[in-house]
Amino acid sequence: MTVQTRSGTPRPITRYGNPVLHRRCAEVTVFDDDLAQLVADMFASMAAARGVGLAANQIGVDARLFVVDCPDATGTHVVAHVVNPVLHLPENRELDDDTEGCLSVPGPHASVPRPATAYVTGVDVTGRPVRIDGTGLLARCLQHETDHLDGLLYVDRLPARQRKKLLAESAEHPGVGAGTPNDAS
Repeated sequence: MTVQTRSGTPRPITRYGNPVLHRRCAEVTVFDDDLAQLVADMFASMAAARGVGLAANQIGVDARLFVVDCPDATGTHVVAHVVNPVLHLPENRELDDDTEGCLSVPGPHASVPRPATAYVTGVDVTGRPVRIDGTGLLARCLQHETDHLDGLLYVDRLPARQRKKLLAESAEHPGVGAGTPNDAS
């Protein structure tokens, strides 16, 4: 039951406003072929949308699971999935104030300060423990995707006026596909 040998099918990206994006996702308790297929579909969906990360609720699935295909600060590319992730942030939080985008809020980007390093622990599709350490864009991605699973989108971290403006811009955007920046997740 390995994800690498499965072929995934891209699924539509769920947009801001859908209730599945605004609540904590359910813990995964069944580790079977359906879960492995979901992970393969998530990788295919992320690739089709040209994203660097994707949480299960971004394709309408209420499950604590995300996938990433993202470089760290050294340029090392990390391709991974984490089931039931737990985010760990450093005590001394040096902030990286960079822009973020989101496949569920297509179009606009905004500056969101986040800790420059982070790691997640969890399990893979077979229930084996995993840990992903992140720096640079990967650290941002780990935090962004974990936020999704907690029902929080990057625009929810912005001041109300800025959030309203970005959501209005996104509503006029056709969605993911051609022209979607690679730093969206």
